[in-house]
Amino acid sequence: MSVLIFIDQSEGHIKKASLEALSYGVKVAENLGVGAEGVALGSASEDLAALGQYGVKKIYHVNKATFNHLDAQAFTSVIAEVAQSSGAKVIIFSNNVDGKAIAPGLSVKLKAALVSGAVALPDTANGFVVKKTVFSGKAFANISLNTDVKIIALNPNSYPVSATGSGTAEVVSFDVKTDATKVKVTAVNKVEGEVPLSEADIVVSGGRGLKGPENWGMIEELAKLLGAATACSRPVADAHWRPHHEHVGQTGLAIAPNLYIAIGISGAIQHLAGVNRSKTIVVINKDPEAPFFKAADYGIVGDAFGVVPKLIEEIKKVKGVA
Repeated sequence: MSVLIFIDQSEGHIKKASLEALSYGVKVAENLGVGAEGVALGSASEDLAALGQYGVKKIYHVNKATFNHLDAQAFTSVIAEVAQSSGAKVIIFSNNVDGKAIAPGLSVKLKAALVSGAVALPDTANGFVVKKTVFSGKAFANISLNTDVKIIALNPNSYPVSATGSGTAEVVSFDVKTDATKVKVTAVNKVEGEVPLSEADIVVSGGRGLKGPENWGMIEELAKLLGAATACSRPVADAHWRPHHEHVGQTGLAIAPNLYIAIGISGAIQHLAGVNRSKTIVVINKDPEAPFFKAADYGIVGDAFGVVPKLIEEIKKVKGVA
């Protein structure tokens, strides 16, 4: 018996969400008294053996370029093979885009119970109970998993990365029987020079209160000073003020940064559903009745065009930037 953790990669680089899943999975294994193992698909430009510092002992590596891009059906088949071969009884994913695409199919294939959106370690005192978010993050539910094989998809930024700084994992090449991926990638359009939204610790987001794309300079300047990613509300993306990959909310990207700064965003329920897992929310809005203030940890009632430049000025003073 073992705990198997999916190591999610992007162009050979390990995603931050995978390090969270590794730390979480290793602790699950420790609590169960079993070993923690990983599985990585595709070419890896980073040293997989170095992931041993997070406590994982063995990593099964399917080193084939055909798996460099996500094909949920193929990934599901491969991970099922690895799980059955290794005798894994608990399988851990990050509840990110890739995890959401793979875990449900794997659940069906292995006849395994699945909890997506987990936010805490399983309670094994009375069975195997996992706490997860429900109703777009407004509440929690404790789900009991009773199947032989269990799958957990961990919400990003809900469990800390824990590394010892030492330890080496055994990397084992794994030959799969499954057919090659059927997805053909014809082009990859990358956004250069920006912090990926899904991995950002700080996000600066703007809404219709910015009045137009020509005013986005102060959002970008504030984000650069803070080392943050930029985001926007749906109306902004729909109006083509900003690219759609920056749209956060129920119909966009769901994020969970340590700090989310909302500027000129009213805080409709659809937007809140995508950002309410943020550790700290700061709202800047001239409307004191804006719904976002009810969800905010800190709020500034004021015109963004007056508040944000002053905020930038003060941050520059603290950082000693001219």
